[in-house]
Amino acid sequence: MPSAPAGPPGADRRLLAVLRSCGHRPGVALVARGLSHSGEHGALWLGAGLLAAAVDRPRRERWLRGTALIAGAHLAGTGVKRLVRRPRPAPETYEPLVRTAGRHSFPSSHATSAAAAVVVFGALHPAAGRLAAPAALAMCLSRLVVGVHYPSDVAAGALLGAATAAAGRSLLTRAEAGR
Repeated sequence: MPSAPAGPPGADRRLLAVLRSCGHRPGVALVARGLSHSGEHGALWLGAGLLAAAVDRPRRERWLRGTALIAGAHLAGTGVKRLVRRPRPAPETYEPLVRTAGRHSFPSSHATSAAAAVVVFGALHPAAGRLAAPAALAMCLSRLVVGVHYPSDVAAGALLGAATAAAGRSLLTRAEAGR
């Protein structure tokens, strides 16, 4: 079996160092931890999609399909992570502020589900997309502040999530097309 890939280039590490240092501020650390915990396994985004399905009865089926699409994007990110197997940032250098579900970092599953949610929510209800975008950005940054991902992990996760959701957008309107 091949060995794990080497860490990212120096610029990636330097940017992580800057953002991780923000986690030394108690208020920033508290928010970053909260975002990281709420985004575990896409929970925040899946919960928001299910809540929207419960509230927006006329578009319930679309919201449920969108929520499934976010879950699918999250699973795609997890699959890529298991193939790439890049180790997380060294804990002795970037002491993590949270525990992680796994030891691999590329791509960030939090960023994957967050970006997928922005695309899905924006397609289903533009105002929901506008609300999700800053929350998703904060979620992505939180993974750097808590020291468990490199910036390239987050960028790759966001690209994967957005691309997966964009590719599946036809699922969101399929129910109406068949009527």
